[in-house]
Amino acid sequence: MGNALRFLYGHCCKPTTAGDSESLGPHGVSSVTVGVSALAQDLFHFDITSQVPEGLSKHVVSSKKAQANWYRKLVDAWKEAKPPPKTPEEAARLVIKTLKRHQKADVEGLLSFYGLPLPHTLVEVAVQPPTSLPDGVQYEMHTLPVDAKAVADGDTITVYVSTTDPRESSYVPGNVHAAAVQRSEARARRNYPEADAFHQQIIDSGYRVIAFQNEEILARKYRIRLRGIDAPESAMPYGKEAKIELTKIVQGKSLRVLVYGEDRYGRCVGDIYCNGMFVQELMLKKGLAWHYTAYDKRPELETWEREARAKRVGLWASKNPEKPWEWRKDRREGR
Repeated sequence: MGNALRFLYGHCCKPTTAGDSESLGPHGVSSVTVGVSALAQDLFHFDITSQVPEGLSKHVVSSKKAQANWYRKLVDAWKEAKPPPKTPEEAARLVIKTLKRHQKADVEGLLSFYGLPLPHTLVEVAVQPPTSLPDGVQYEMHTLPVDAKAVADGDTITVYVSTTDPRESSYVPGNVHAAAVQRSEARARRNYPEADAFHQQIIDSGYRVIAFQNEEILARKYRIRLRGIDAPESAMPYGKEAKIELTKIVQGKSLRVLVYGEDRYGRCVGDIYCNGMFVQELMLKKGLAWHYTAYDKRPELETWEREARAKRVGLWASKNPEKPWEWRKDRREGR
């Protein structure tokens, strides 16, 4: 089992793309995934030494003998998970499921030890990705893995789609193709200033060359506005929390985006699915976005907002949170 777990540990902790490395720490893990990586490392260590981590006893109530029993179960569960957990939510669900017959204080203590979400903070997702395109969808896109820096706020993401995608391949401008070829030739000659100049031409045209899985991919840039929700602006209360939560959900993931149209700022308005989860549902249930009723009448979005209000989670912990569209209107009118 050691070799299998070593593979899973490496798979969990390595950056998804070369571009992601800018968002990662010196050990290849981000602030978002550090708890997952620490758990994976401790399981790998336990599989070799049968030793539980130092300091765990301060967080749980059971003996070290019981702790060793947990780790044996978790090693098996981690090995069987395909793919292994990559996000704090995925790791927390695996721990909770594996140790469901153990004391609540021990399970929550173990989760706290790794900084993983506690059971009451996890959101159950109801909506499954559609198997056929819903009415109103203009087109569908599948993105390259999202970088953390691409999340502007709680409802806007910048994504890139490979030009090898059938829909994209026929739309690439000739000057972009030419610049990509010239850039490759300049890099082959090690003339990096010239290569950078060609890449800037590509970027100015709305494209970028992205390193992905040991190759370079020419990709088109899109800005996506999450359809049907409105998250607090960055300067508003809970604006920072909304951005952080959306980053946790999409960072390093390839997204499925169903595009319904374009807003006045040139952003694609769409529904986003990440690892089979409907992103707008997650944001609403976590209380980090409003249902944007002026532009979307879907009853399920209204229900998810109402549930978050009732639980007083996220921004609903405030008695009278300001609506983002009213906040923006006040700023435009200089109030």
